[in-house]
Amino acid sequence: MEDAVSAGAWSLLPAAVAIVLAFLTRNTVFSLAVACVAGVFIAGEGLMGLPNLLKSALGTTAFSWIFLLELFIGVTIAFFQRTGAIRNFSAWVESCNMSRVRVQLTAWIIGMFVFFSDYFSPLFVGATMRDLSDKFHISREKLAYIADSTSAPVSVIVPITGWAVFIAGLMIGMGPIANDADAMQVFIRSIPYNVYAILAVFMVGAIATRIIPEFGPMKTAERRAENEGKVLRDGAQPLMSRELTDIVPYEGIRTSLFWNFILPVLIVIGVAVGSFIVTKSALTMEAFLLSSVVAAIVMRIQGVPLSDIMDTATNGIKGVMPAILILAFAYALNDLSASLHTAEYIVLQTESWLTPALLPALTFLIAGIIAFSTGTSWGTFAIMMPIGVPLAFSFSGQDLTPVVYATVAAIAGGGVFGDHCSPLSDTSILASTGAASDHIDHIKTQMPYALVVGIVSVATYLVLGALI
Repeated sequence: MEDAVSAGAWSLLPAAVAIVLAFLTRNTVFSLAVACVAGVFIAGEGLMGLPNLLKSALGTTAFSWIFLLELFIGVTIAFFQRTGAIRNFSAWVESCNMSRVRVQLTAWIIGMFVFFSDYFSPLFVGATMRDLSDKFHISREKLAYIADSTSAPVSVIVPITGWAVFIAGLMIGMGPIANDADAMQVFIRSIPYNVYAILAVFMVGAIATRIIPEFGPMKTAERRAENEGKVLRDGAQPLMSRELTDIVPYEGIRTSLFWNFILPVLIVIGVAVGSFIVTKSALTMEAFLLSSVVAAIVMRIQGVPLSDIMDTATNGIKGVMPAILILAFAYALNDLSASLHTAEYIVLQTESWLTPALLPALTFLIAGIIAFSTGTSWGTFAIMMPIGVPLAFSFSGQDLTPVVYATVAAIAGGGVFGDHCSPLSDTSILASTGAASDHIDHIKTQMPYALVVGIVSVATYLVLGALI
């Protein structure tokens, strides 16, 4: 969509409409669609601007990539279920003397292990742990929270991920940062200052082990699951449809945990990590394409008819369509927010407050607000890094000092914080998909935990700002 003249405070309305309606109606697609209609009217294009918006947002390489990624992930998960691989994996994990706490800790560990892709991680954790989680009466909301809070928060503090490369790339040319090596060093030194990401990951472990007792809507969801056996709220609308969740193992196949599960997973990890090492860009979508092809070949060798393999793949695609529909409207709303200069308006209203002592705390909050409003942490980084980091250098005398590292970390953590609270976030949508959770229920139960960690992060940055 072509840039409109800055709409000022009105630019906040589409995101506000989407978020408020999502919580009121519990229908994310409807809420996003209404928000998009409101946005095109604000942009002065009228109702006929909606088709142009959708063409502009969905005809991009970025959306095509995540669209294909979702399809291939759906096919891969369907193959896992049709071969009985997930059932066998769950049985193997269960044989390790599992309990409710240990199941949650296992999901937490798996999420941290799959650090190389914030898209793969929540889907993998949800798909592999869902059956076991259901058996131990753990709510889908809790599983989605674990998957969500071990994806982006881990990816943003590991220096060998696309997140690290992207953030570092944004800093080249700022102050004394002359090249990508200098930028990566700054990113690495900023990691200890990324309070939100670090605490968000440890919060999951603390909640899982009950070191921190459950509270808020999550406590209600967990009591429902534990006492009534209802892993989903009555009337919930899981983002993974029944075409995928109800796939049963093919009769007569002798499931091999290695050939039907471990090998496809190793292919995904090997291709994604290997391509990142070589090209600095993880070929995650291509990894899932290759993994699904290999899984299909193995199924055919094991005697599964070709027609059944194709039917299973089709059901896998159908299963992820609810998530794809939400992602489509979320991308459209993000494109609309960019054309209305929503992020620039937020920055303009707050940049006059940025002093050395307040810089880390305020950049964290501003990044959080932008990510919450737009549903994109990477877009937030692209907007905030060119503003916050040069300001930090101006306060540090163009030297690399703690105020610079803290500002970089605050922007990175703030973007993730806003994502965790927003129903527009793609990673949160994928977490709901992997866990087969109602998306709004996931956001409602996760938000209090994210807010607690966010408040602690702001307090920490205020103290750091006073000290540095």
